Amino acid sequence: MDAQRIDKLTEYVQGVLDGKDGTMLYKKYYDDIEKVTPGETFEVFFQHLKRGLMPKDILKILDKVIHVFNISLSEFSWDKPLKDSFPDTLMKENRALVNKLENIKEIIKRKDFKNNKTELLKRIEELQDFNPHYLKKENILFPYLEKKMEKFEGLKIMWSLHDEARAALKETIDSLRPDETDETKFNIAVGNLFFILYGLVYKEEMILLPAAMEVIKEEEWISMKEQSYEYAFPFIDKPQNIEKDEKVGDITVKEGETFIIKSETGELSFEQVLLLFNSLPVDLSYVDENNKLKFFTRPKDRIFPRSPASIGRNVENCHPAESVHVVSEIIEEFRQGRKDEATFWIQMKEKTILIQYFAVRNSPGEYKGVLEVSQDITGIKKLEGERRLLQWK
Repeated sequence: MDAQRIDKLTEYVQGVLDGKDGTMLYKKYYDDIEKVTPGETFEVFFQHLKRGLMPKDILKILDKVIHVFNISLSEFSWDKPLKDSFPDTLMKENRALVNKLENIKEIIKRKDFKNNKTELLKRIEELQDFNPHYLKKENILFPYLEKKMEKFEGLKIMWSLHDEARAALKETIDSLRPDETDETKFNIAVGNLFFILYGLVYKEEMILLPAAMEVIKEEEWISMKEQSYEYAFPFIDKPQNIEKDEKVGDITVKEGETFIIKSETGELSFEQVLLLFNSLPVDLSYVDENNKLKFFTRPKDRIFPRSPASIGRNVENCHPAESVHVVSEIIEEFRQGRKDEATFWIQMKEKTILIQYFAVRNSPGEYKGVLEVSQDITGIKKLEGERRLLQWK
């Protein structure tokens, strides 16, 4: 890592942000541009986040800068991941995505939009199944990298790109659904979608994974692979994994003893506590008074995926950058004792999801963190009258 080059490239990016002449900037910083590495790219953008810029501000010039860095990034030599490892699987999913995109392009090239609209809608809707790829990065890979080096705070920018991809996909699907679809509107939407998706594949394989391979240990990649099995593997066959006995939980106790939690309302073993938590039809996540994620449950149908990699992660890094200010406001209101609960509800496909945040306080009333509870209330909203007799569904 060349500190002087990072300073120079940070100046270059600032020049681009300020709207200065691109050719002039390129010539001025050419010697540093032609040697930039994936790790240094993270460092350069992190410097601007430290100065107070939001990811959405950097996204405005991101592709312009990455395009200029392209030659050096493309020529960078890095150790490719082992077959069927976590990063190798991510790359295979990318290849499968690109194949899907190329097939969609072929349909568009037929120049018969009216008759191809139904097929286009079907193929583009299939791209929604790629979301687990982004979730695995956000919930598994990103937490590992954030714990390695400060510069990986820059991953907030890529998370924002994921959200842009999700929004662009929705817009493209919506452009195909009306009976009288506007072909021009569709072409603009799908062009933007392709630009974002191809760009994400490039940034992942030319910047993110090469930088990650430099700092992540082999045993950590193995752990990430194990955690990835809680997610789908979009467009590829599920890679083989060593089967392991399912564990309820780990705790250190003296040999021959069972860990028992006793209170005035009863007593439970450690195993029973986890079984009860995971039997509740809600997602529970606990963030302590230091804003660190300490615990989450694993109900049968978890609404929002979480992975063990996120344990110990700052809660601000568990959310997209654009919504962090809301999280921070809730925590501050709870911490100051002004509020005890915050409630939201959203639509996810055909489901209504209730999301509630509760302040956690001890007996003297001291703030001890936040409990997040998410629940699918679609069925609850439909309830009418009474049911007093047992009826199995």
